[in-house]
Amino acid sequence: MNKISKLVLASVSAIAISATAASAKIVCNDDGDCWHVKKYREYPPDVKLRVYEDDWKWSDSDSKRHRWREPGHDRHGYWRGGVWVDL
Repeated sequence: MNKISKLVLASVSAIAISATAASAKIVCNDDGDCWHVKKYREYPPDVKLRVYEDDWKWSDSDSKRHRWREPGHDRHGYWRGGVWVDL
């Protein structure tokens, strides 16, 4: 591979990585459970979740209300009542 080909390949790879990272989100429910999702997918409206950018943090005044939960092990779903619900 010549230098130009390597440069183009590196540029395309960097764009692909940044596009993937841009889809990461933080999702929270009304119970205060929050979790990271690697790839955001739509949730049914009746589930009533809030979706934030991946760098979102709750305020100090909300620290007793919110808690981090483990994501659903690459399964699409949500936390409700302390239990993971698969969609």
